[in-house]
Amino acid sequence: MSKVKIKTPSRIHMSLIDLNGSLGRVDGGVGFALEEPNIKIECEEFDDVVVEGRDVSRFRSVAMKLSQIFGKGIKINVLSDYPSHVGLGSGTQISLSVASAFNEIYELGLSVREMAEITGRGGTSGIGVAVFELGGFVLDGGHSKKEKPYFMPSSFSKAKPPRVLARYDFPDWKVVVVVPNLKGFYGKREVNLFQKFCPIPVEDVRKLCHVILMKLLPSLVENDLDDFGEAVRMIQRLGFKKVEVDQYGDLIWGIMDQFDYPIGMSSTGPAVYTVIDTNAKSVGKELERYFEERGFKAHTYITRANNIGAEIFYS
Repeated sequence: MSKVKIKTPSRIHMSLIDLNGSLGRVDGGVGFALEEPNIKIECEEFDDVVVEGRDVSRFRSVAMKLSQIFGKGIKINVLSDYPSHVGLGSGTQISLSVASAFNEIYELGLSVREMAEITGRGGTSGIGVAVFELGGFVLDGGHSKKEKPYFMPSSFSKAKPPRVLARYDFPDWKVVVVVPNLKGFYGKREVNLFQKFCPIPVEDVRKLCHVILMKLLPSLVENDLDDFGEAVRMIQRLGFKKVEVDQYGDLIWGIMDQFDYPIGMSSTGPAVYTVIDTNAKSVGKELERYFEERGFKAHTYITRANNIGAEIFYS
């Protein structure tokens, strides 16, 4: 087997849908894939596990686990990655990219869903797994409470990845993503967030479902940027998304309220995003400046949606 190169998208996680569970299901989510930032690795068959390149610890951890499961070695060169715990889903993309490398090199015949189960991804949100496989905008159906009776973040859930209920190509809009030099909520802090605030009031869940069904999804299908932006703005103040934004106090609410264009926070943050059709560079500078004035350096990605998912190349 020659070398295999894998490139994954990142993702915007717009919101979890139902952390009330009164209908017998929990979680559910909406989000979309991004071209940048991304994970790129080049891999080949090897006797042991060797990982070279950028910030190798996360890749080595996944590779060691999979090496023990499959009884195979691998050599990985990390060509690009992006920070963990900022709301862009690097953990799932790293796990699936490394699993895909084993899968391709050793012809294991695993599906993306099977690789997600093996690596323990998708236990709450299915967006990261789905965009790796499909790209685009995704809505997943969450988990039955028979499988997942408790409210837990993905890193502490053993549930299987949820099924995709809807997937659409994302329009050719520009996406500005700004990541302040700040870590989001993860580990025990994220568990505490779920335990403290769940179940979310059912009325918030109903309002959120109304926005998703009658505003967000139609705006995608009809290529209506104004309605999409209005849906983004509405989502921030509903359900568990409002809980997530609240954890940053005035920092994230302030950026959402200060500018005319709609701004959302991805996952548990602190990455924020806006979807626009003009002036992307100046918007990125404005958002960077907002964080810098409050003591946080920030990095901006000006990108577009990824509508194809992960790519695999051979050399």
